[in-house]
Amino acid sequence: MTAYVPETALVSSGQPRIKVLVCDDSAVIRGLIVRLLETDQSIAVVGTAANGRDAIAAVARLRPDVVVLDIEMPVMDGLTALPELLRVEPRLQVVMASTLTTRGAEVTLRALQLGAADYVPKPTAVAGIAAAEGFRQELIGKVKALGMTVRRRFAARSSVPAAAVRPMPRHMPTVAARPEILAIGASTGGPQALFRLVRDLGSGFPLPVLITQHMPATFLSILADHITKLGCLPCREAREGESVERGRIYLAPGDRHMLVTGDRTAPRITLSRAAPENFCRPAVDPMLRSVAEVYGGRAIVAMLTGMGQDGLAGAREIVAKGGLVVAQDEATSVVWGMPGAVVQAELASAVLPIDRMGERILALCSGAAGTA
Repeated sequence: MTAYVPETALVSSGQPRIKVLVCDDSAVIRGLIVRLLETDQSIAVVGTAANGRDAIAAVARLRPDVVVLDIEMPVMDGLTALPELLRVEPRLQVVMASTLTTRGAEVTLRALQLGAADYVPKPTAVAGIAAAEGFRQELIGKVKALGMTVRRRFAARSSVPAAAVRPMPRHMPTVAARPEILAIGASTGGPQALFRLVRDLGSGFPLPVLITQHMPATFLSILADHITKLGCLPCREAREGESVERGRIYLAPGDRHMLVTGDRTAPRITLSRAAPENFCRPAVDPMLRSVAEVYGGRAIVAMLTGMGQDGLAGAREIVAKGGLVVAQDEATSVVWGMPGAVVQAELASAVLPIDRMGERILALCSGAAGTA
């Protein structure tokens, strides 16, 4: 059974709201999520559904911008429904509502690989949802960011030729010294982008790789396993004091900033409980500042899809030391916040779709980058 509100409720003061469908098998939780979303005047919940089958029918009829989709439901679960939802409405952005369990993390990462845009860790207790201001802010922030992405892309396709909104090609600065490390920052949509980039770098990538991905601790250990299973470079959550070695991927663990300390001849990982930056721990900025301090200009930064501008300040320090930043383009980013920030600050030497970033990074490592 599906409920919905009339289309006339979508407009407030002449501005179209972001249309959201909420799908969860618990009527109580559906109601709570609806009430939390509707505390923001830019969001209108156009419908609710109790299972994946009803959600597919509702999306076909209501054409929402965003679906908040539970994973475990009767009749049809969220993972089964996801591909059908995206087939019915290709522009749709899906946010998975996941529990903070190992199984929840595993299934959520599978959903991200199947095309979900993001996830929200759902508190297990109903009272927890009602009381958790952090959950409300995260849910609304992600829904608004994804909804605005849908609107911008639709407006660009409708009114401006695609070629006119692409970044102009720019020449790659001369690489003064061969790179010795790759640092990657990512948030919303990051796992999909990371999987593609790691595959493209291949098993023979010659540098150590540091990754800071905004995620809860439970999810990060599963993400490291998924990256390793790609069969390219081995990946694990970074450990305090371990050496930074070529051909390995170090993933910032949950609730710790990952830093490089020591010097270029004997770099080591340091994990920090310092205060969150850009509302995140782990955050990209501390990682990049430490890379700039240890490696100077011998660093490449890949800034991938994500909300906000975490990584901007750190990227500025990398560039000041002579390092290079490659940013994912808007068209292939789920949210063009983090990469967009470095592009708008004129720190990016190349702005590329995700399927060309690996090739460019490999070219930088060999000293044959060419132009953007």
